[in-house]
Amino acid sequence: MYPIRPVPKPYAWGSYDRLQGMFRHDCGAGGDGPLAEMWFSGHAESPSMLDRADLGPISLRDAIGADATTMVGSHGSERFGPVLPFLFKIISARIPLSLQVHPVDFEARAGFNAQNADGVPLDSSIRSFKDPLAKHEMVVALEDFDACVGFAPVSRMLANLRIVDHPLARRMVTALSARAAWDGESSGTFPSADAMMPMAASVWPESWKRVFRAFHASITAPDGEGIGSALRVASARASGTRSAMAFRHALAAVEAFGDDPSIMSLLMLNPLSLRQGESVFIPAGTPHAYIHGTGAEIMTNSDNVLRAGMTVKHKDIASLLHTVSCRPSPSINPMGTRLDSFSLGDAVAYKPDLREFMLVYGRVDGDHQVWPLSQRLAQRYGRLSQRLNQRLNGAQGQRGPRVLLCTEGTVFCSTRSGGMLLERGDAVFICDAEGFATIRPAPEPRRSPDSQPYGVFLLASTQL
Repeated sequence: MYPIRPVPKPYAWGSYDRLQGMFRHDCGAGGDGPLAEMWFSGHAESPSMLDRADLGPISLRDAIGADATTMVGSHGSERFGPVLPFLFKIISARIPLSLQVHPVDFEARAGFNAQNADGVPLDSSIRSFKDPLAKHEMVVALEDFDACVGFAPVSRMLANLRIVDHPLARRMVTALSARAAWDGESSGTFPSADAMMPMAASVWPESWKRVFRAFHASITAPDGEGIGSALRVASARASGTRSAMAFRHALAAVEAFGDDPSIMSLLMLNPLSLRQGESVFIPAGTPHAYIHGTGAEIMTNSDNVLRAGMTVKHKDIASLLHTVSCRPSPSINPMGTRLDSFSLGDAVAYKPDLREFMLVYGRVDGDHQVWPLSQRLAQRYGRLSQRLNQRLNGAQGQRGPRVLLCTEGTVFCSTRSGGMLLERGDAVFICDAEGFATIRPAPEPRRSPDSQPYGVFLLASTQL
């Protein structure tokens, strides 16, 4: 078990206070600028540093390379290679992020190899594919967190777009309209969209093709005027909670990006407003945009991003359109079918349908108080949540690499090699060889006199 240092990412959309308050010792030399992400990472681009008494400071990537069996385990190495298979971040968005899609496996491999062959440096601003891996990710809200994720039902897209008095909205309505398809208008009216459809579109249902054409119309439209004002007028006419939320998210993007035409596509997506502890899983290929808030983000060990708009960074619309999933579907909640209640505290497990990662969000309390958040989530999910009386002894079992982060108060983590006290913003990397890790409230003699008797933590791991 080794202290691990996060890598700060001072992107323009970041917060001026959220991450700075949590990671007061590890914010880097960013001065008074925004701080967007803190990475706990073994990724080649930005590996975290470990503090090891035997070796001194060493990057997590190098430590795994030197002894993968100890660090990530033989089982994990056989399945994923001698790497940390997940990338764990705390993110805080003051303004919306770009509208983006992460590539699926074959597109990631093809794009990475093609850009290597073209001699595009890995750190180039026009590089879309930083590695050959698909990027699936999950977000757990640490406070209210707004986002748009995945295509909404076509009926909802049409209801939103039809009340927007703007030529682009009308063109998107035409693309989505079933009547246009019956009249044979789509193929003649949207030839550039049809030419950019991936090969897989040959077996798509017509409804997916209509979604593709409308999305294409938005992200390839020339910069124009009046989009923001048209959205403001239409927002007053939006009916229903979800439509009102969709317009609210779109107007937040207008405040940041003006009349960027890609903002219109937010009216095609599922709007989300997550409360603390609520989550969403975003498979590769899913269009999404984060709007505002602070959350824990965990993903496969990939930094591939294909951007379509709402950004000053490089856009790769052709690659994005080759990987985007045009199937309308509700957003995916990755919460497990039980809430684990354990001695002295509570924890909630988030387990998406893949092996590379999972996340536990929990609290330990020396005063034996139940965590209100776990009670609220249990009430919301009803029968899906089963409360079990068990201790959280290494929630991920005894195999695999883990990152434990204290987000509030203090926690005490112990393994076969010893124990360590973590305060807010402190984190440790727990090796596979450590076996079980027990998370408890900080012992009385170890706590400072003014500290709280409880601690809140995040535990990232694989699902092996």
